[in-house]
Amino acid sequence: MKKPYLARILIYPIKALDGVAVNQAKVMTGGALEHDREFAMFDEKNRFVNGKRNVKVHKLRAKFDASMIRVSMQYGETEQVFDLHQERHQLETWLSEYFGLSVHLQQNSLKGFPDDPEAFGPTVISTETIAKVASWFPGVGVPEMRSRLRANLEIEGVPAFWEDRLFATDSNDSIWFKIGDVLLEGVNPCQRCVVPTRDSQTGEAYPDFQKIFTAKRKENLPEWVAASRFNHFYRLSVNTRIPASEAGKILQVGDEVQMLEEN
Repeated sequence: MKKPYLARILIYPIKALDGVAVNQAKVMTGGALEHDREFAMFDEKNRFVNGKRNVKVHKLRAKFDASMIRVSMQYGETEQVFDLHQERHQLETWLSEYFGLSVHLQQNSLKGFPDDPEAFGPTVISTETIAKVASWFPGVGVPEMRSRLRANLEIEGVPAFWEDRLFATDSNDSIWFKIGDVLLEGVNPCQRCVVPTRDSQTGEAYPDFQKIFTAKRKENLPEWVAASRFNHFYRLSVNTRIPASEAGKILQVGDEVQMLEEN
């Protein structure tokens, strides 16, 4: 039987914008992966500019070079390249014009800007889970569902919803596991927002997405999962924490995933 292994690593250098597939990622001292959600867009009231609040995010394409320093921003036929360090002001001006509001960038290289401030590590999901969920929505393929769910670490060699093993029955407990040499703490099933309901490229909403998702997730919940961990079933993938002891270690595509004793 094939052992679980890390099949994909996706990082999102600017929160809410396009991800980048990488072969390896370094763990930072704050428990984030290097460059993941390192930058975030904020409005004049210091609120996130993201897909939850502004549908125009979906129509904006971002491509990063290997250093994650230079980004090509594009919408329609308009495209411009910026250096995130030396041309940040110019990028902020460009974004402000695109969104029609004042946008500024903030940077946190150690911890990033995670969706869950309590479980701030990379999110984990299995490839089979993505495929299963995609099958619930005709016309939505695996790559598109992957783009909607925006998980960091994708596991293969396991069945759908295997990642539900990575959080404990009791919310006061944790599940510890290793990917390669890196120790991770599984915390809870990730609460989803409005973003997965929309086409990742156009922002067009899929009719009754959340209603269908919730019903199917409940119907497909593995029998060994504690339903008590779900105050609702619009949850998918697992939020994690990485202890400070792991800072500097490298996650690598192909690394074996090993379950450890429950804490």
